[in-house]
Amino acid sequence: MELDSIECVPSLDLTDEDEIQHHHHPFPSITKPHNNNSNNNTSVSSANQPGTTSVHELLECPVCTNSMYPPIHQCHNGHTLCSTCKTRVHNRCPTCRQELGDIRCLALEKVAESLELPCRYMSLGCPEIFPYYSKLKHEAVCNLRPYNCPYAGSECSVVGDIPFLVSHLRDDHKVDMHSGCTFNHRYVKSNPREVENATWMLTVFHCFGQYFCLHFEAFQLSMAAPVYMAFLRFMGDETEARNYSYSLEVGGNGRKLIWEGTPRSVRDSHKKVRDSHDGLIIQRNMALFFSGGDRKELKLRVTGRIWKEQQNPEGGACIPNLCS
Repeated sequence: MELDSIECVPSLDLTDEDEIQHHHHPFPSITKPHNNNSNNNTSVSSANQPGTTSVHELLECPVCTNSMYPPIHQCHNGHTLCSTCKTRVHNRCPTCRQELGDIRCLALEKVAESLELPCRYMSLGCPEIFPYYSKLKHEAVCNLRPYNCPYAGSECSVVGDIPFLVSHLRDDHKVDMHSGCTFNHRYVKSNPREVENATWMLTVFHCFGQYFCLHFEAFQLSMAAPVYMAFLRFMGDETEARNYSYSLEVGGNGRKLIWEGTPRSVRDSHKKVRDSHDGLIIQRNMALFFSGGDRKELKLRVTGRIWKEQQNPEGGACIPNLCS
């Protein structure tokens, strides 16, 4: 399903539609940050000790090159590989081609128990060192782990830090980039009776020194009529996302719907956000009512703004910091 027409009109004042003009703001230059590992001498030196390094190489699976965790398998000639790759090589040793059988390398598993290794994201700035068996659990939630590409509508396998992904979205996915904390989108579809499940990332916004993704989706709730949904995601971790709020508004014919909430982190996939209904949901009948006319064409204008919640030092309450 494709959009017949979609427009983005950044605006500082969304109250007067006649005064809204399409502006292309200069977007901040994006460079991939260089990590300073000067504070990570402890983890680097421990990883570079001759004994630790050689054992770590022994624990590297020759097929996937990941660290091996029990059960560690070996062939009759002593070549090892991880349990995941054992099924991938059809029970044949990738080194000597002999049948693997069900031999465990218990000695190597015992050695692994005694190791302490740095987080795999050490080069990205994580200074932590963990026992071998705790390392995977930490890496699954490490705050410095790379982000998945947040582009909606395709299964993109690119990962990286936020500046890298912003460049990737702009250059490879051709996502619109805008500066400012207010937005104004118009969605037009010539035949609203034909709605397939579809999703689009309309825009990446830059404000308060952060990046936000605006999504618009059309999908069906079980056997019910199609619905439309708009929501915002924060390009960063969940703890940072809680510092911001946003509002979305859609309306027409003297009626309007307003949604206010906290943007979800891009750690949560767009599908997860959609399935939790955490955004502005518009039923098709209401969307057609907003469109006016003969209800044969869908015309939705979604406006919104982003603001930062600041702690009031006197009363302890959060007060909004609006983008100028």
